[in-house]
Amino acid sequence: MALRPLNVHILAQRIEEETVSKGGIIIPDAAKEKPARARVVAVGSGKLNKNGTRQPIDIKKDELVLFGKYAGTEVKLGLVDYIILREDDILAVIEDDK
Repeated sequence: MALRPLNVHILAQRIEEETVSKGGIIIPDAAKEKPARARVVAVGSGKLNKNGTRQPIDIKKDELVLFGKYAGTEVKLGLVDYIILREDDILAVIEDDK
């Protein structure tokens, strides 16, 4: 089964954060927050304007994005967890992830 986001929705997969701090301290699962970074898997066709044309989404497949802490709807397909976000939920695109 595959998911195809509709209209202004974006399907993304969270990027897990480091489990060890810079100082070498291991962070337990209970203390970790959900990551607010994700890799875009699929993008909807965009918003339908009043004149019947589509306004494309600025986000592209495979881009890294930042989104709000409580944004989106989590879904699970098989063993993989995804999040479905609206275009408005995306705060920024990560241009250079070093």
